[in-house]
Amino acid sequence: MLIGYGPADLVVPVIAAAAESLIGAGVRLQEVLRAEAGRYWSMLCNDPMCCPPEGSPYDPGSHPAAAAMTAAGLTAHPDRAALVRTLQSPAGISDQVRQATNRARMRLAQVAAQSQTAGHTDPQLRVVRIGRTAVQRAIHCYRSGGSISGRDQLAWLAVLLADLRVRDDAWARMDPTHHAAHCRLWTDVVKGAASEFVPAPASLLAFAAWQAGNGALAAVAVDRALAANPDYSMAMLLLGAIEAGLPPSAAKMPMSPAQVAASYAPVTSPARARTKALRDTRRSGSTSNREQPARAQPIRAQPSRAARAQSAHGRGLENVRGEPPQRRRRIGQR
Repeated sequence: MLIGYGPADLVVPVIAAAAESLIGAGVRLQEVLRAEAGRYWSMLCNDPMCCPPEGSPYDPGSHPAAAAMTAAGLTAHPDRAALVRTLQSPAGISDQVRQATNRARMRLAQVAAQSQTAGHTDPQLRVVRIGRTAVQRAIHCYRSGGSISGRDQLAWLAVLLADLRVRDDAWARMDPTHHAAHCRLWTDVVKGAASEFVPAPASLLAFAAWQAGNGALAAVAVDRALAANPDYSMAMLLLGAIEAGLPPSAAKMPMSPAQVAASYAPVTSPARARTKALRDTRRSGSTSNREQPARAQPIRAQPSRAARAQSAHGRGLENVRGEPPQRRRRIGQR
């Protein structure tokens, strides 16, 4: 069966040429149809008794295939615009989202200030720990069949995910076995996020949708992320993979959450490492110890964004992550 969707002046010439080519290649076509606005027309039948000129009505939502897709988490939508609307906040709540976001940012600033007052060397580390814990609890909640509807909680998650260390920890936890739960989670966070905090959850949604084989949702989520921040590298990476037609099996992260955390550990320069080793030796009262200070590991150059995108085309997302720690910026700016 060959079906073309759209107005007659656009579909008929194309579908006629396609049918002729298929028949010439020995393919037997049982039916050739054109569908538009809930009606279909047969291009092989001229009998008005079975194929009326005004077309035959049909309801795609009542077909068993639609029920099967819904059960699989792939809800059918009439067009792309309808799918885009599933990621938009309900009408009339933009002020509520903005207020919830402002409260989340104030809460985050208070956590950082408390850490600094307590004398922590890096106040942001406590922020990151809180962020990872909150996001991990949200992932567990959705995997267990739960959901989050509170404006403040959704805004809090969106603000926390703006830190790359929190986002990448969540990324590393995207087990494809739970892709349906992850799509629900990131959809809710996107809908509850202010525009400047949309890129991270939208990119995570694109990744989960890709794992689910839902290319349409993945593409829409990537577009949403790039509309908020055209330079957001995770979204650019995913866009390259989706446009290259990489299969869902390529949507995996080779790094565990522990490895992601280690990759963001502070990097000590060789000079500082030698100074610290010398100071420790002097404090020990011995300058002739048999054990020599460990040689600091050289800082490896990070691949460029273009190189990472090209790598994604050839190998999926293997060994590819977001921006390296040396390039991360303050929360909300990436």
